[in-house]
Amino acid sequence: MNHFFTLCIGLQTFLCFVFRCAASLSQAINQVAASRQKHTLPDLTYDYGALEPHINAEIMQLHHSKHHATYVNNLNIAEEKYKEALAKGDVTAQVALQPALRFNGGGHINHTIFWTNLSPNSGGEPQGELLEAIKRDFGSFQKMKEKMSAAAVAVQGSGWSWLGYDKDSGRLRIAACANQDPLQGTTGLVPLLGIDVWEHAYYLQYKNVRPDYVKAIWNVVNWENVSERLQTAKK
Repeated sequence: MNHFFTLCIGLQTFLCFVFRCAASLSQAINQVAASRQKHTLPDLTYDYGALEPHINAEIMQLHHSKHHATYVNNLNIAEEKYKEALAKGDVTAQVALQPALRFNGGGHINHTIFWTNLSPNSGGEPQGELLEAIKRDFGSFQKMKEKMSAAAVAVQGSGWSWLGYDKDSGRLRIAACANQDPLQGTTGLVPLLGIDVWEHAYYLQYKNVRPDYVKAIWNVVNWENVSERLQTAKK
């Protein structure tokens, strides 16, 4: 009988240990998952002044370290509130948070692409498959450039002009998005190249002459990055 009780106590102790380990592991996994859900400001692969004279260092520093950082911070806050609303089953709060998620999430998505679309010692014309696709869908590189520039200049208020890939047709398209609306989330087009026409992207240097900024930005387009995005989009 004593041996039986000893076995029971031993089994109970073992089970308690297992449950504690499982609880600790679950907590650790949740903590890791929560930390992975936090968005962070991506580093630039070039210095703030590397795109001069086309985009000056002060603009790049403010644009990246202030404006993009604000989108990241506010996106994390909105997602945390949304997670709480989900846990509570508060649909009203979930709906109310949608504009903040769209604006800040779009701002983070758009700028993360934008920084890689730019590079010092770039510009010129694309090569290879990207150039052939541009010629097929727009007639020439110059015509694509003119059409995308016109879309950027014509944006009312703040927004973006995009060169995107239509998976359904296998064609390249030009589209404009208002504010920070993300291209793929709002049009279905996969973003390849974006021109940010929010005033914070150019006003310190180009004042209110947006066409001059749009003309200048073609000198620092990273066509290698755009080509890589096209290859990824086609998979």
